[in-house]
Amino acid sequence: MADFTATIRDRVLILDGAMGTMLQERGLSPGGCPEEMNLTAPEVVEAVHREYAEAGADIIVTNSFGGSRLKLDHYGLANRVYEINARSVELARRAAGAGRFVAASMGPTGCFLRPVGDADFDAMVAVFGEQVKAFAAAGADLVTLETFLDIAELRAAVIACREFSSLPIMALMTFEDQGRSVLGTPPEAAAVTLEALGVTVVGSNCGLGVDGICQVLERMRGVTSLPLIAQPNAGLPQLIDGQTVFSATPEEMIGYHDRLLALGVRVIGGCCGTTPAHIRAMREALAGRDLRWTPPPRRSLLSSRTAVTEIGGTAPCAIIGERINPTGKKLYAAELREGKTAYIRRAAQDQVAAGATLLDLNCGAPGVDEPAALERAVLAAVGVTGTPLVLDSSDPAALERALKVADGKVLINSVSGEEKSLQAILPLARKYGAAVIGLALDGGGIPEAAEDRLAVARRILDAACHAGLAREDVVIDCLTLTVSAEQRRAMETIRTLRLVREELGLPTVLGVSNISFGLPSRSVLSATFFAMALEAGLSAAIINPQEERMMDAFRAGMVLLGRDLRAEQYISAYAGQVQAPTAPVAAGTEAGIRERLSAAVIEGDKDGIAGLVEQALAEGLDAGAISNEGLLPGLEEVGRRFAENRIFLPQVMQSAETMQTAFGRLKLELKGAGVVSLGRILMATVEGDIHDIGKNIVCTLLENHGFEVIDLGKNVPADRIVEQARALQVDAVGLSALMTTTIQQMEVTIERLRAAGVKVFTMVGGAVVTQEYADSIGADLYAADALEAVAKAKVLLAPGREHT
Repeated sequence: MADFTATIRDRVLILDGAMGTMLQERGLSPGGCPEEMNLTAPEVVEAVHREYAEAGADIIVTNSFGGSRLKLDHYGLANRVYEINARSVELARRAAGAGRFVAASMGPTGCFLRPVGDADFDAMVAVFGEQVKAFAAAGADLVTLETFLDIAELRAAVIACREFSSLPIMALMTFEDQGRSVLGTPPEAAAVTLEALGVTVVGSNCGLGVDGICQVLERMRGVTSLPLIAQPNAGLPQLIDGQTVFSATPEEMIGYHDRLLALGVRVIGGCCGTTPAHIRAMREALAGRDLRWTPPPRRSLLSSRTAVTEIGGTAPCAIIGERINPTGKKLYAAELREGKTAYIRRAAQDQVAAGATLLDLNCGAPGVDEPAALERAVLAAVGVTGTPLVLDSSDPAALERALKVADGKVLINSVSGEEKSLQAILPLARKYGAAVIGLALDGGGIPEAAEDRLAVARRILDAACHAGLAREDVVIDCLTLTVSAEQRRAMETIRTLRLVREELGLPTVLGVSNISFGLPSRSVLSATFFAMALEAGLSAAIINPQEERMMDAFRAGMVLLGRDLRAEQYISAYAGQVQAPTAPVAAGTEAGIRERLSAAVIEGDKDGIAGLVEQALAEGLDAGAISNEGLLPGLEEVGRRFAENRIFLPQVMQSAETMQTAFGRLKLELKGAGVVSLGRILMATVEGDIHDIGKNIVCTLLENHGFEVIDLGKNVPADRIVEQARALQVDAVGLSALMTTTIQQMEVTIERLRAAGVKVFTMVGGAVVTQEYADSIGADLYAADALEAVAKAKVLLAPGREHT
């Protein structure tokens, strides 16, 4: 068989189409297990594969999308993971014949990793690893990771693929209409994160039609050199006469081929609703065309779950906030020993507000459990900002623990030219898709001459490339020495910056303020040195962004060096458009404690909220006032920021968890007081559908806003929903569906509620549900997301409203 990676450089490959659509036409019942058919109806699965092969598909995708232990457990098949997944490869291989690739499919498990959910990273890698081992043993040519909503889970899947096999990897995320995943990840952040992890192809599938997928891939192409894959739905699903219809014709889908080829799309296929007719048209549309491709150059980029920052090239100098470091900070060091994160959250927000584009996290202090502390620091920082991170530690155990919970491509600070350091740190960077700062020093200390520092930098680069990192993922620290003790060596640092840029073409970084240690008016000296370093090509600076003289030098330097186009950032800073952070409200006043409670909810301060509740009680506020005047206004502000795309679902969930912690304490005060509920809501995912992440999020937020929620779980028959709604005398029934094949169960359930005379309001939502569909089945409420569901439920269940 030809090499997959080499083949996609020479020609565009056609991927097959929808498996679920075809199996449903051949007898798969709604809510049934498609993967079980590998064992119970192998001839049906093989026939579908063969139809796609005969239509011209170059890649046949296995029937194993939901083949993880966590998915199969719902059907009582958790003990047959290896058998089902290995069998899926065998069936696809037999149908594919010679000259075609077999891609083993893996989809999400339905669980979110911390901090959004409670799934453990290592456990998730193990779950995916079970599938990968079966794929590799059965002879798959590559693995395709499809329809992932959470970049953290997709990272775990990629790492499992690389840990348990050497197969090429295609990694695809699903995005919504607004251009982000359900958890707020944009295409750019996904592409940067996945390229660093070593995937072969990156792209998107499902969720959108071909036009929407094109827009996603255009954004990915702006940041990645990887081949792209387009796997759109055959249009957006519509419910016509009780049937789910995907309206895009083969001609409509191939109408985007020129646009896709220009982007460097090397694999084209289809997702939901795509049939062999679509695949045949794609094959014919590519016939006779010159399909060779040269990838664009790779760039030095870092990412978080929600953002991307470039280092080097023509980008502005990156500002790395240095304040989350216990050196000289007794309060922060004490918090680290106590397992608290208040300082980290506050310093992270303040530095980003002041202009930091990256955040350095350092938790190394005497008496501190550094692995646990650095992990907490990552979770705290990502809970309040979307800024990519720099992990500042020389402890491999601390780095690995933090790398597992970091959702993007981080920068490790640092590795030196010593062999021990290289061997300890570089494999971690490779495994978890991180970049590294290389210190231009070795066992002999800091070389005096710039040429000798350059030589160390070259050795670090060679070692990094040998370990599997891209050269663009190495940033060289040219080392700043205090001028009070090493005055002659300041200009050697400047010379080193120029040499690294000119000889190695690598981005550079400096801890700028080290230059002035031990001298008066430090900011004068530091800012001047900063300006000199910028002219010499400095790519990133570790500074305190709240030090205005340093930021003055930075902003002016970016204008003069042509990196602040039209001086927009300069004008913004000095025309009064940047406001200073609001001074914190003094503790101890009645108004102050309310505002601090709200702020804790907004920031997701789960560690500190209990203490604030105790303080509020001590100051005489009752439980109702704490909730209604402190906590709920904070959660309402979270809702506003979410609606404005200023924060995303992970931050919303952290705020929700903070509310739960506060309510846990308030319940002790309310015992026997008869807590007033805003209404009782019965929630369920409809029969045939085993997806419940979205429904679970809605349940959590409804509870935090004062509703009493009864959650029946997933795959719930209509009759049971009717029975429980009557027995529990609920005010509303909320129904969720993710799949087009199960959406009709919403209508069935609502009809049975009415037929049984159960007078309740009905609420519907889910990825495939629309306002139009909700209206057509007579639902009282449709919500596109969890916070909209809460807001509309408050109106729907307001006192005085009657069921129709």
